[in-house]
Amino acid sequence: MKYTYLGGTGIRVSRICMGCMGFGDASFGQHSWTLCEEDSRKIIRHGLEKGVNFFDTAIVYQGGSSEQYLGRALRDFARREDVVVATKFPPRSRTEIEQGKSGKQHVMDSLDRSLSNLGMNYVDLYICHMWDYKTPIYEILEGLSEAVKSGKARSVGISNCYAYQLAKANALARQEGFPEFVSVQGHYNLIFREEEREMARLCREENIAMTPYSALAGGRLSKRPGETSKRLEEDEYARFKYDKTAEQDGVIIARVMELAEKRGVSMTEIALAWLIGKTTSPVVGATKLSHVDGAVAAAELTLTAEENAYLEEAYIPHRLVGVMAENK
Repeated sequence: MKYTYLGGTGIRVSRICMGCMGFGDASFGQHSWTLCEEDSRKIIRHGLEKGVNFFDTAIVYQGGSSEQYLGRALRDFARREDVVVATKFPPRSRTEIEQGKSGKQHVMDSLDRSLSNLGMNYVDLYICHMWDYKTPIYEILEGLSEAVKSGKARSVGISNCYAYQLAKANALARQEGFPEFVSVQGHYNLIFREEEREMARLCREENIAMTPYSALAGGRLSKRPGETSKRLEEDEYARFKYDKTAEQDGVIIARVMELAEKRGVSMTEIALAWLIGKTTSPVVGATKLSHVDGAVAAAELTLTAEENAYLEEAYIPHRLVGVMAENK
């Protein structure tokens, strides 16, 4: 496994971040394809054995059970100081707004619940899951500042935002003496590259880590035509994001398959090697041991400039989808 640093921090992370959305109690009804605790532990342990030290979860994943599964596994299989744990908090709920709970208090309460779920005293990276349009960003930054001051979070990040919002928030943080966002977790992969318009350049210039999600487009970049999986069949949100552009994306997916055959590696390795070359540490979900193996192998694969260009040249601009489109 190769390692790097999370933005301008001294936090050393593996070039693959294990995404834990696939772990948790499916009875919460959020996703039908999630793994039970026993199977989740096998994946986490295998990742640790392969050198993965960076794990990403969220309080909203399966009612907090994803955090619980991850926390218990890491306590059993690793030393706390050897792993980097990131979790995320959502915007204020309607009930919280009606009750007058401030953004600062929301952040602090959410973090305390996450720490309880994880069974930890601190997280290495605490992430604002998406821009909260109903809460002043000052209040969110206040809460995150308190999280860092109290020692409950080593650093802070953000997910699902526009480049102007990230720049605006960090400018305010510098002005007020609050911790700046050191990372951004956005939707970015070979068939959805809209982050390259502004976000990628901002992150390069400001030394902000990019830890993108949907690294394999819900499995699309790892499957040959006709191949399927439980997630591909049952993940309605992923279908919503990608089905409308399936024909144009298919050209790129075919090129991933072509290069994989030429290099004698998996499609996963090709798609992730491309993304690793563009970012700090992609968040890669795993629900099988083989998923971990493919992601780890990708961290050791370097594509040539010609191969990168071949994968990129067929890209056609995409409309924003999901939470970014909803909040625009």
